Amino acid sequence: MNNKGKFKYFALGMLVATLWFFIIGGIVLCIRGGLSLLRPDVEGGAVSEQNLEKMEYFQNLLHTYYYEDISDEELADGVMYGLMETVGDPYTCYYSVEEMKELSADIEGIFHGIGAYLEMDYDAGYAKISGVIDGTPASQSDIKVGDYIIKVDGVDTYEMTLTDVVAMIRGDAGTQVVLTLNRGGEEREVTVTRQNIETPTVKYELLDNDIAYITITEFDDITTAQFAEAKNQLEADNAKGLILDLRGNPGGSLATVVDICEMMLPEGMIVYTEDKYGNRVEYKCDGENEFTLPLVVLIDGGSASASEILAGAIKDYKIGTLIGTTTYGKGIVQKIFSYEDGSAVKITVSKYYTPNGYNIHGVGIEPDVIVEFDGDLYLEEDIDNQLQKAIEIISEEIE
Repeated sequence: MNNKGKFKYFALGMLVATLWFFIIGGIVLCIRGGLSLLRPDVEGGAVSEQNLEKMEYFQNLLHTYYYEDISDEELADGVMYGLMETVGDPYTCYYSVEEMKELSADIEGIFHGIGAYLEMDYDAGYAKISGVIDGTPASQSDIKVGDYIIKVDGVDTYEMTLTDVVAMIRGDAGTQVVLTLNRGGEEREVTVTRQNIETPTVKYELLDNDIAYITITEFDDITTAQFAEAKNQLEADNAKGLILDLRGNPGGSLATVVDICEMMLPEGMIVYTEDKYGNRVEYKCDGENEFTLPLVVLIDGGSASASEILAGAIKDYKIGTLIGTTTYGKGIVQKIFSYEDGSAVKITVSKYYTPNGYNIHGVGIEPDVIVEFDGDLYLEEDIDNQLQKAIEIISEEIE
C-alpha cells in the first residue's frame, strides 16, 4: 500500500474507480427471462399479483402527489434496490445499467479517462486532483496535484458530487475534455485527450540490502500480469527476500488472487468455497512456482476478501511472516447475475475457507507479529513503522 494511503483513501477520480471493495466472485451469469420467480402469475412470494397491484397503486400516488417529477425508470430501480437490501447483507445489492457499466470497468481495471486521482474538498465545494498516474494524458498536460476542477467543458462543478464530476470527465478514448482548473487562485483551461488507461494495481521497488518490496492495491483482471512482471523483476534483480504489502487492499477477483497464489504457494489447496447446499468448489496449486525466498506480508484492517485469501494461505503454509494488525474479516463470496437490459444483482452465494479449513468472516486473520501503525511518527518523520519492522524481520531471515 502506498504509505500516503494510511491516512485517506483516494477516490479513483477520472478513472472512475467505483471501488468494488469486496467483490470476490466477479462471475457474470445472464438471466434471460422464463424464470418462475419473475412471472407475475406465481402465487405468493414477493412477486405476486396482489403485490404488483399494490406497487402500481403506490407508484401512481408518487406520480400524482410527489412534489417533484420522478421517472418510471427511477422507481423501477428503487424497487430492485429495496429487494436486495431487504436481506440485510451489505454485499448483496442491485446495479442499474449505468452502475453495471462502471463496475465492469472496475473489474477489468481498464478505464477511459485521463489518468488522475480525484478527491472531494467539501469546504471548497469542488473536487481536486489528488494524484496523477505516470504515462497518462494527465501526466503529460498542465495538471498538478492540488488543482481544483471548477468547470468541465464549461459547466460549473460547484457542490457537485464526486461521482457527477467523474461522470463528466469520463468519455470514449480519443475524445477531448476541457477542464477549468483553479491553482493558487488563478484559473487556467486544460484540454486533455482521453485514452484507455490500465490502472496500476502492483508497485515494485528494490529496497536496500536487495529486499524486494511489492504492493498490491487490489485484485483486478489486470493484476495477474502486473504481479508476474514484478516477480520477474524481483528475480532479475537477484532479490534476497520479499516484503508483500497488502495493507488497505479491499480485495477483488477470486480468479486473480488464485492466479497469484499459483505463483507463490506450494502444492495443495489455495482456497475452497461452500454454499448453503453443501456444494464445495476447490482451488488448488500445483506448486511448480513455489516462492522459496524469505517472505514477509504486511496486513491491516483494510486488508479484505481476496487479500485475506492470499494472506491466509501464506500463513497456513507457513511460508511467510504476517506483520501488522488483524485483517477485515470477509470470508464470503459474491456472484454477479446480469439481466438482459444490462442491469445486474450481486448476491452472496457462499463462504470461503483457507487451506486449513478456517472461515475468517467477521474474525479476520491475525498477524504473526502485531505492529500497530504509528500515524504520528509517519506524519512527523515520514517513517512507516510497520514497514520498518518488516525490513528488520526479513533482514534477520536473510542473514
